[in-house]
Amino acid sequence: MTDESTNEEILINVTPSEVRAALVENGVLQEVFVERAARRGLISNIYKGRVSRVLPGMQAAFIDIGLDRTAFLHASDIARNRTGNDQDAPDIRGLIREGDELLVQVVKDPLGNKGARLTTFVTLPARNLVLLPEGDGVGISARIEDEVERERLRQMVETLLAERGVGCGAIVRTVAEGTDGAALAADLDYLERLWGVIRERHKTAPEKSLIHEDLSLPLRVLRDLVTVEVEQIRVDSKCDFEEMNEFAATFLPEVAPKLERYKRRRPIFDLHGIEDEIQKALDRKISLKSGGYLIFDQTEAMTTIDVNTGGYVGHRNLEETIYKTNLEAAVAIARQPAQTAEPGRHHHRRFHRYGRGGTPAERASSVRGFNGE
Repeated sequence: MTDESTNEEILINVTPSEVRAALVENGVLQEVFVERAARRGLISNIYKGRVSRVLPGMQAAFIDIGLDRTAFLHASDIARNRTGNDQDAPDIRGLIREGDELLVQVVKDPLGNKGARLTTFVTLPARNLVLLPEGDGVGISARIEDEVERERLRQMVETLLAERGVGCGAIVRTVAEGTDGAALAADLDYLERLWGVIRERHKTAPEKSLIHEDLSLPLRVLRDLVTVEVEQIRVDSKCDFEEMNEFAATFLPEVAPKLERYKRRRPIFDLHGIEDEIQKALDRKISLKSGGYLIFDQTEAMTTIDVNTGGYVGHRNLEETIYKTNLEAAVAIARQPAQTAEPGRHHHRRFHRYGRGGTPAERASSVRGFNGE
């Protein structure tokens, strides 16, 4: 009988220039997250911005949030009165004017000559819930498939919101499957306090200033990645280990026993060949076992992947040769890193892992490589 159990661990490497976190499943690298000290991503940051220009012809506006380039805000990303008809296409001239102050959140980092992409629909993630201050209703992660469990979670969260008179919406995250009402209530307590702090800062902060910044990468890993399948979390930095331990003891007590300080001389990313795997995956040319190869080219708007048969000549006919090359290429492409925008600030290099739940409110925009979630 085959043992299909999954053994997962998370390895965190900390250097003065960057922090990297790797998710390993049964000894095979699945995901790598990178946060560079000199160029931290902006995704999920919340700013007090000022409308610098409204463009009716594009139904968009440029917002000054204190960065080198003004950021972009589309009319569809502006929260409106909930009593209004959401089916009507919004006219941006009726929503904002030049000089208005707005509380905005970054959903896409600046790239090339383009500024950041913004929304006024703020999302605040915790372990089990995401609070939607400008939303209503309760959404359940699509990766929770059991209908009985989905309804149980929905009713619990709706009851919590109603009892507290919270005029917000919420999303129940994948990791909340099987959790009890106490954990959900604790998350809601934290998120309510956080939203209250953000609103107070918004009242007193000057224009074009940062109001709220998300957690550091090691703490986001604890919040967003650790599931029951993760058996161990090893970090090679004493300072970060202590910070993670304190965070886990306060917010995730069930995770604290899984934390371990890595002290061996061998670099932590040499375990399971992670360093070599990353370097191979980041090459422009990726070789296939058959003799074919892939060529990756990234532009500002898209990433192109050229599949070549190379030295593979096949055995029977051209169609079979192309078909087998494409099959092999499909597997190889899925394991290449991508830059994705999630509700954490970071960019991350993501290796394919079928069925892996990410963070909620996934707004993923993939391009090859890493420019910084």
